[in-house]
Amino acid sequence: MSRYTGPRARVSRRLGENIWGTRGETIALDKRPYPPGEHGRSRRRGNVSEYLLQLQEKQKARFSYGLTETQFRNLFTEASRGEGITGEIMLRMLEQRLDNIVYRAGWGATRPQARQLTNHRHIEVNGSRVDIPSYRVCKGDTVSLCEKSRGLVMVQWNRDVLDRAVPQWLDVSDEGMAVTVRELPVREQIDLPVREQLIVEHYSK
Repeated sequence: MSRYTGPRARVSRRLGENIWGTRGETIALDKRPYPPGEHGRSRRRGNVSEYLLQLQEKQKARFSYGLTETQFRNLFTEASRGEGITGEIMLRMLEQRLDNIVYRAGWGATRPQARQLTNHRHIEVNGSRVDIPSYRVCKGDTVSLCEKSRGLVMVQWNRDVLDRAVPQWLDVSDEGMAVTVRELPVREQIDLPVREQLIVEHYSK
């Protein structure tokens, strides 16, 4: 499956946000807080068109969760058919991705690392191994690390050093090696710094 494999700091500088949450992106944004390219320093972030604002918000969400353009558009189309606010439904569906649950549980330092854990069959859903990062977890499902994977140095380091707080809509059990989806998240529980209404406007044209 295709995914973005280019320079992450360049994307973060273009969008003005630390998209993947890595230290390299933070350093790049501190050293060069302007868009990349020959004329990046002379660009003005405040003087942008409405279309560009909408596009940037869409790119922030797409890159943050690691989706291709086709995947993201298909997910938006599905969200637009649901009952409720389209933008909130879309973000909720993104949060329900298995790789995002692994990230939220604190087993992966970043979503790409959580995706790798999932691809390498370290994750179980309701006792069965699942290696599809886009698998949509539902209310009541339990996501856990496989027994043989609980001693991975990477997982232990992420849990001990990063010590990321697990969101309220997930219940932690088995000494932090399993989480259960207590309820589907609402917008206030999703800490993604995007304006989802602009994404809806972008795709509604």
